[in-house]
Amino acid sequence: GASRAQPGTAHPPALAAVLPPEISVGMCQPPPPLTPTRSPQGSVDCPNLEFEYGDADGHGAELAGEVASLSRIFLPCSDSRCFCPVTLRVPMQGRRWLELDGAQQKAYVMHLLDGLEVVNRDKRLKVARAILYLAQGVFGDCDNEGDVLHWSRHNSFLLYRLGTFTAFLELLNMEIDNSQACSSALRKPAISLADSTELRVLLSVMYLMVENIRVEQETDPPEWKSCRETFRVELSFPMHTEEPFALLLFTMVTKFCSGHAPHFPMKKVLLLLWKVLLFTLGGFEALQTMKVRKREELGLPPLPEDSIQVMRSMRAASPPTYSIELVEQQQQKRGHRSRRVRPLMKQDSLDIYNERDPFKNDDAGVDEEENDDVDSGIEGELDLMERDAIIPAMPAQRPPIERVSFPKGLPWAPKVRQKDIEHFLEASRNKFIGFTLGQDTETLIGLPRPIHESVKTLKQHKYVSISDVQIKNEEELEKCPMSLGEEEVQETPCEILYRSMLYNLPQYMIALLKILLAAAPTSKAKTDSINILADVLPEEMPITVLQSMKLGIDVNRHKEIIVKSISALLLLLLKHFKLNHIYQFEYVSQHLVFANCIPLILKFFNQNIMSYITAKNSISVLDYPHCTVCDLPELTAESLEAGDNNQFCWRNLFSCINLLRILNKLTKWKHSRTMMLVVFKSAPILKRALKVKQAMMQLYVLKLLKIQTKYLGRQWRKSNMKTMSAIYQKVRHRMNDDWAYGNDIDARPWDFQAEECTLRANIEAFNSRRYDKPQDSEFAPVDNCLQSVLGQRLELPEDFHCSYELWLEREVFSQPIRWEELLHYQ
Repeated sequence: GASRAQPGTAHPPALAAVLPPEISVGMCQPPPPLTPTRSPQGSVDCPNLEFEYGDADGHGAELAGEVASLSRIFLPCSDSRCFCPVTLRVPMQGRRWLELDGAQQKAYVMHLLDGLEVVNRDKRLKVARAILYLAQGVFGDCDNEGDVLHWSRHNSFLLYRLGTFTAFLELLNMEIDNSQACSSALRKPAISLADSTELRVLLSVMYLMVENIRVEQETDPPEWKSCRETFRVELSFPMHTEEPFALLLFTMVTKFCSGHAPHFPMKKVLLLLWKVLLFTLGGFEALQTMKVRKREELGLPPLPEDSIQVMRSMRAASPPTYSIELVEQQQQKRGHRSRRVRPLMKQDSLDIYNERDPFKNDDAGVDEEENDDVDSGIEGELDLMERDAIIPAMPAQRPPIERVSFPKGLPWAPKVRQKDIEHFLEASRNKFIGFTLGQDTETLIGLPRPIHESVKTLKQHKYVSISDVQIKNEEELEKCPMSLGEEEVQETPCEILYRSMLYNLPQYMIALLKILLAAAPTSKAKTDSINILADVLPEEMPITVLQSMKLGIDVNRHKEIIVKSISALLLLLLKHFKLNHIYQFEYVSQHLVFANCIPLILKFFNQNIMSYITAKNSISVLDYPHCTVCDLPELTAESLEAGDNNQFCWRNLFSCINLLRILNKLTKWKHSRTMMLVVFKSAPILKRALKVKQAMMQLYVLKLLKIQTKYLGRQWRKSNMKTMSAIYQKVRHRMNDDWAYGNDIDARPWDFQAEECTLRANIEAFNSRRYDKPQDSEFAPVDNCLQSVLGQRLELPEDFHCSYELWLEREVFSQPIRWEELLHYQ
């Protein structure tokens, strides 16, 4: 088993030498001491979080918190001034936008689009601001927030039907290629909001259009539904360019991270990229529908359950014992020892108590979870020498702890892989008949009756995934490329996106992780790191305390939105690529692992996670559209410190769950990556995340703990029986998976490197076969007809006839003919 974590442990030299240094991610220092609130009874107060996980937050919340920064909260007022009819010389007879009929609104928008064609940059910006005012819902004419959101959606559909998105796409390309803006930003010592004004206006309009059109509501008219589908197709399939729109945004991300365009507003780029992927590829419900349909097409049994629906019905478990409580219990024990002499015995002699069956509901009522957090190493580690020395012999004297309770039924249907059945039969045949039959799972001759029953039970719960079928088909295509012919690949949005991303995909993943590292709350500011605050810092820095507090809240909120966007879009890419083809998913996963994604996510969670979940980096009175239709109260330092009265921050909990899901997808069935979790001491980091009483987040933490328990050693399992019991209750059971005791035949360290190398070879073979067809001439047809070959006209150099006789003499006449070799080859 692995040794327990030590505080301040850095990368082990062996693993650090293996990982490429695209992103330097070292293990961070121990987090600050936890200060949890305590109830009058003395237990740590961890309320259940009423959180509903989904593709995104509510429509109003997505527009409220993410549209504009707090430091630019009065920007809409300038947009309203740009909309003034006198400025644009458009007669509106003094009427409001809400009073115009459809034809008049169209005429006005067409006039604005004509204004985008002018050469003058300032005039174009003024017209773009006017269009932004329309997309924001003409708040100057509205009386409440509902009207603003209604007109924002109405105007977004109107703008799209009149070609606004295409016009803004051309302007965006112009700004991306604006070398003058890039060079001026590179020369400036500090980049601020002023360097990205045009880009922010363009991206804001495009974001509002995508978000408003993407969201479906029951009251939408029929023409909006057809318009939504047309927009989805336009974003998915390249029409005006040779690449989908998402690829342009990926290019902006890499250009920003390379240092060539430091003024790009990354928050708006990443938000737009996430919503474009969500719109074109589909969210979690669409993924579930596509998965069901694809299983039907492949002739596979239906899914046993919908994972997200099951998790929504689960209840959160009580978190493991906190370190602060352990200290108090330890002090109580020391006080008892000082007052009364008891017989003493060594720790190893108490194995009979520590190994007591946790699944028996006896009347003792004492849970062996007293030391559940002692081995954390990074947070509040106790004195191990004292713990392993001598302790009281009578377990009945320990303070009572909450006992483990088990549900009547498990939430998940158990699953078995084909590989598990083969391993079981291989071990059984070796034991009873002395030889094996390879991958044969049908022949049971010579095996006892209980083995027959076991195989029958295993086959009843056998689960064949879409990935298994895809891997098998890929193996057949590699073996028989001529007889099976060319593969028919369906032109889906996911397939088009992967094909366009393929050759630059490593750079895209590295750039996203660089930004994620810079936005992580545990990261420290470095002079050579990328500046992700270019679109939040004002030209003039704050001079008062109130302004500084407001800017500090805005910077923290800015980073949270970036983490939310990157975690959501990475999860979408992984899930859609896995459904489209397993080797597309493995290609993205492997490059994320090579770019140190696993230690980066662990670094993110190595903080006071409860403080991050409950962070109050929002000012609701300054959120859009509330700030546009309501009178703003006078803000004070006390009101800013108090923040909102929400139980938790939705986007931060959403980001944490997304990162845990990404970590699960990277490590599932990959022993080499599981060992990275062990080497980076992830167990205490993940155990601290169990303090968040939210069932979905706890489930993904328990999954990560389950896959590495076999490597953590017997002592860790003895000290963490409550965590082991939670794994048993909540995580799906895999029959024959000996996760709790470490007798897995796949856990061979010398196979880890070979596993990744084999996977990479399979990925390269897949990409070469499917996407490098012009370069693959190995199986091209060959002309074997002598007459046609000799009849071909060849391009000969001009001086060939001058040296033809010399060449004939040297290459033909002077060379002896070896008839024996000629006959041999015949």
